[in-house]
Amino acid sequence: MVVFRAKSAKDTKGRNTIFMKRITVLLADDNTLVRRDIRKILEREDDLEVVGEAKNGRQAVAMVKKLRPALVLMDIAMPLLSGLQATRRILKAVPATKVLMLSAHSDEEYVEEAAKSGAMGYLIKHTAVDNLCHAIREVHKGNTFLSPSIPKHLHKQYRKKQMD
Repeated sequence: MVVFRAKSAKDTKGRNTIFMKRITVLLADDNTLVRRDIRKILEREDDLEVVGEAKNGRQAVAMVKKLRPALVLMDIAMPLLSGLQATRRILKAVPATKVLMLSAHSDEEYVEEAAKSGAMGYLIKHTAVDNLCHAIREVHKGNTFLSPSIPKHLHKQYRKKQMD
C-alpha cells in the first residue's frame, strides 16, 4: 500500500492507495521571499497544500472567498488592509476558515489584538520554521497555538479571549 496524491483509487502500477485529506493553506504576506520560503516548507509535507498566495489584506479576503482554504497563514502587518482587519473580514465571510497569525512582533498588544480578531494562533516569524507545520495542524484541528517564545501568561489570556 502506498500514499499517493492522485484522486484515483489505484496508482500508476495498479496498487491500492491511501487517500489523505490535505489541509489547504492560503499564504498572506506582503513579502514575496517570505511567501516563497513558506511555500517550500509546506510543499515538503504530504498533508499540507498551498492553494494560493496573497500579497495584501484585500487580496487575502478575496482569495479566501474564492478558494475557501481550510487555513490562512496571515501576516499581521499587510498593506491595503492589515492582517487583523483581513482576519475579521475572512471569518465573517467564511467562518469555517481558520487563521494563524504570523508576525515579527511578540509584543503583548499584538498577540491580544490577534486573539480579538479571531485568529486561532500566533506564530513569531523567527521561530516559525521549527513550529510552522505543527502550528498549522493544531489550528486546523481547532486548537490554539502560540509560539513558545510568547510569555505563558499570554497563552492563558489568548485562550480566554478565544472562548469569549
